[in-house]
This record gives sequence, structure tokens and C-alpha cells, in this order.
Amino acid sequence: MIEPTHPVSETKKRILEAACKVFAQSGFQNATVREICTLAGVNVAAINYHFGDKKSLYLDTLKHFQGAVGVKYPLTSDATKSRTPEERLEFFVSQFIRRVQDCHEETSPRFRQLVVRELMEPTEGLDVIIEETIRPLAALLSSIVRELLGKNVTEPLVRLCCASIMGQSLFFFYAEPIITRLFPGVKAAHDAKRKLIADHITRFSLSAIESLAAHKKGVRS
Repeated sequence: MIEPTHPVSETKKRILEAACKVFAQSGFQNATVREICTLAGVNVAAINYHFGDKKSLYLDTLKHFQGAVGVKYPLTSDATKSRTPEERLEFFVSQFIRRVQDCHEETSPRFRQLVVRELMEPTEGLDVIIEETIRPLAALLSSIVRELLGKNVTEPLVRLCCASIMGQSLFFFYAEPIITRLFPGVKAAHDAKRKLIADHITRFSLSAIESLAAHKKGVRS
């Protein structure tokens, strides 16, 4: 288990772990505070004391786990600021894949399931995920892609390129049940393959962006 953004008491940590499991299994509406308390080994008063109510607990659970992954795998650093856009894209893809794999295998065995459920049955939690994680991530990737495409690039093209990069990065993890059935014995998200996947996505994306940029120049001339 990775450490959260801020120190968390042992009791609060147990509640968050239990909440992640119960919310992932049952969804926000069907999950009960009593079930979470039983799993965490605390009484209902502990929920009220640490979180206030079920909705606050749910939102704090999302913030806790996604925040922890963000701290462990930042998408920018002081060292990346002076790098070329190609190098920044390589760093972005590599770190993002680490984030996805961490949610897939290490952070919590239920957190990925919780996020997928949130996408299928949106609540206020989706707004938290978007504003605190996805929007900043999208802005960063868009700035890199925009620089790679060159001057006078259209925003729809930037968005499509970003979607392609993110789609590739997510595929190897969320489609793992399919991949392992198509290719028996292959573990799609294995640590040994993480760099290979990141390098391939980066090279593939850079080649596509270079081709689009050249086509854009050809159309203008």
C-alpha cells in the first residue's frame, strides 16, 4: 500500500480501505455505513467523527486513493520543464502507465473497480475525479501535443491525438482479461513489459503526430 498525500490515522486508513472495497462491490447507493464499519472494525461514531456522512466518506475515499497515486507518480518534475516535447511525452506516458498499473495491482485491489463503477454509474464522485485528476492531466497532455503539432493546430485535432494516446495507455490494463485469453501465458501488465509498452506507445504516437503535422503543413502550402 502506498502512502497517502497526508498522514492518515490507522483508524481512518482502515475505514478508507473498507469503504473502497464496499463501494466498489455495491456502489454508492447500495453500500451501507454499517457494512463499512463492520469490515473496518469500528463503530458508526468513527465514520461521523472522521468523515461526517456516507457521501463525504465516498468522496474522501476517491480523493485518498487517486491522490496517493498522483504523489507517487507525478506527471511533471523540475527536470522535465527544460526537456523537448518529445521527451516530455515519453515521461508523461511512462508515468501515466505506472499510475494505471499501480491502481491495477498495488494501491488497492478494489480502487480500479471503484473507478470503473463510477464511470458506469456517475455520482458527484466523477466530478471529483475529473477536476482533481483528469482535467489537469488532460491540460498537460494537450500542451505537449499542441507543441508537437506546431503552429495553427486546431483544438479538435489536439483532443483526438490526446484521446489516442490515453486510449493506448489504458488498453493494456483494462483489456487484460481479453489479452490473456487471446495470448495464453501473456500477462499484459507485467512489470517487465511496462517499459516496453510505454516505449511503444510513445514511438507510435510521435510517428502519428509527426505525420499529422506534415500533412497539415502540406495542406496549407
